[in-house]
Amino acid sequence: MKKQKDFYAEFKPELSPKKMLEYGVFGGSYLGNTINEFPESWFKKAKISKSFDVNLNYFQIRSGQSLKEWESKGWIMKEDPRGWFQWYCRFSIGRRIPEIDRIQIMRWKAFGPRHIGGIKKNCPKKYFSCRKKQRQALLQWAYNPFF
Repeated sequence: MKKQKDFYAEFKPELSPKKMLEYGVFGGSYLGNTINEFPESWFKKAKISKSFDVNLNYFQIRSGQSLKEWESKGWIMKEDPRGWFQWYCRFSIGRRIPEIDRIQIMRWKAFGPRHIGGIKKNCPKKYFSCRKKQRQALLQWAYNPFF
């Protein structure tokens, strides 16, 4: 296993949780009743809702799977029952659980390159309406989808 210091150094998200919320992710409803544990400043320009609203997503498209599907695939951990973004928000405000952090950072690292590659291979540069579902997914994993 890599040293913690080296492992954490590999995690370089391109977007903060605040910026992700401003752009529009998870139909605005992702954080639910956990919203109060995060800084108020994150929500000044955030696109949030009590229920999923596809129009609040930046690309106005549903991207990703349901919480039920995440659970069935073993992607949900008791520490963060709402998934990767909840982990990332908590990580961003300083929480560290090395075993969980390692798993979530590995998931993040595996996600981006395959979707970025698909967009670059199939879309003209800066043609943001191409592969909107993949771009929304990248946004939801703290990758900049605007390239």
